[in-house]
Amino acid sequence: MTFSASIVTLFPDAFPGALGLSHIGRALSEGRWSLETIDLRAFGQGPHKQVDDTPAGGGPGMVIRADVAAAAIDSIRRNGRPLLYPSPRGRPFTQALARDWSHGDGLIVFCGRFEGLDERAIDARGMLEVSVGDVVLAGGEIAAMLILEAVLRLRPGVLGNSDSLSEESFVAGLLEQPHYTRPRVFEDRPIPEVLLSGDHARIEAWRKAERERITRARRPDLLPNPKPAPPES
Repeated sequence: MTFSASIVTLFPDAFPGALGLSHIGRALSEGRWSLETIDLRAFGQGPHKQVDDTPAGGGPGMVIRADVAAAAIDSIRRNGRPLLYPSPRGRPFTQALARDWSHGDGLIVFCGRFEGLDERAIDARGMLEVSVGDVVLAGGEIAAMLILEAVLRLRPGVLGNSDSLSEESFVAGLLEQPHYTRPRVFEDRPIPEVLLSGDHARIEAWRKAERERITRARRPDLLPNPKPAPPES
């Protein structure tokens, strides 16, 4: 089953961008997923293809028109795919959501600009607002790439070594443990001796303890019974 991504944007040339690189780019060229961009400007009004207008009630900036947005969305065959609108006020995007969407047929992402999108288009087309963090971006294109990368790398056959997915951050509710490689000593900082012991049971116990330590220090909210942690040295 091919995963289909459709992006509504004022800047179709921004894609595939980073999605055209490395494993995900290779999967795109191999047809494991498909990408289409819909140029919002093509649905603009009047001779200048206007897509925005001044906000009702006054205020700074411009707002994307509901009729323009709806026309662009209606040009897409949705086929049951979720329709996302990246927005700071949206539902937080999480690894759990990425995993759920990776099992589906694809995603449609509407990339906002200016002050935002007319609320009536969001309501009328059943758009799901999703936040990629407590930040405000100039537009939704980078957020769309972030969401798609997180989802696509979970698709079968996309990553070179799928086993690496089992020890990532947020798997089993914990952040990932530290990683080391050559040289054995870097600026007087040695690789922890346990990792060089060849004792796989000790190594796994160390990794588990490190996952718990780092999670407790940095994201105690992920733990079932969060407790205050001392600051990391």
